[in-house]
Amino acid sequence: MLLGIKDIIDILLVAFILFAIYRILRRSGASNLIWGILAFVLTWLLVSYVFHLELTSAIFDRFVSVGAIALIVIFQEEIRNFFYRVGSRFNVEQIKDRWSKIKHKQNSRKQVDAIMTACLHMSASKTGALIVITKEQELKSVADTGEVVDAALSSRLIENIFFKNTPLHDGALIVRNGRIWAAACILPVSKRSDLPKRYGLRHRAALGLTEKTDALAIVVSEETGKISIAQGEHIQTVNQSELEKWLTQAFGIDSPEEKKAGNKINKEEITK
Repeated sequence: MLLGIKDIIDILLVAFILFAIYRILRRSGASNLIWGILAFVLTWLLVSYVFHLELTSAIFDRFVSVGAIALIVIFQEEIRNFFYRVGSRFNVEQIKDRWSKIKHKQNSRKQVDAIMTACLHMSASKTGALIVITKEQELKSVADTGEVVDAALSSRLIENIFFKNTPLHDGALIVRNGRIWAAACILPVSKRSDLPKRYGLRHRAALGLTEKTDALAIVVSEETGKISIAQGEHIQTVNQSELEKWLTQAFGIDSPEEKKAGNKINKEEITK
């Protein structure tokens, strides 16, 4: 008798179900119990269908008839967790929430790339720039000192705003909720006397704001083209990878290093 497509599908489904049951029981630490059940089933098959021992087979049949109920009682917690996981995968609200988080991370990644690309281009051309990324504090009073833009975040728009002799190039650009909120904003200047002389007015303005708020400020020097990050009372020159790390933290997404570390941890958990 040749195996048909239905028979192959049937065998694969049974194999999948048995493997799923094995994984559930293995997670619960009941691997020894699995082998015990398999040994019982194998013995029952041999007694009933190979050796045809009627009396022994009748005894085994009684055990098998109540075996399903016994297994449900023994593994009720594992079965409950299994159906909970299956249900959670098809829960509409959880699917929507998961999808919204994925979209938010994708959008945040694009926004980080847009700011990074603009900063690197302006750094190469020594175009001065001052970008402020808001966090919990809204900074409406700062935005009111400039021009409201309310535009999608893009590298070309950022570069265009800071292009020399354009109306909005002088001042700070404010980014809020992943959008360009306002440009040509006036920031308070830090009065600290311990700052190095290489820091110009943009650096002092960035510190003047971050000293008083929770915002993150990015400065591109017009003289050297170097990129600096200001947060709190600290300011430092950063390279490309450090800039990306600061931006990914500001936008609440994983940095490349953290993402690799997370993937490594997930792989280790899967192999356990």
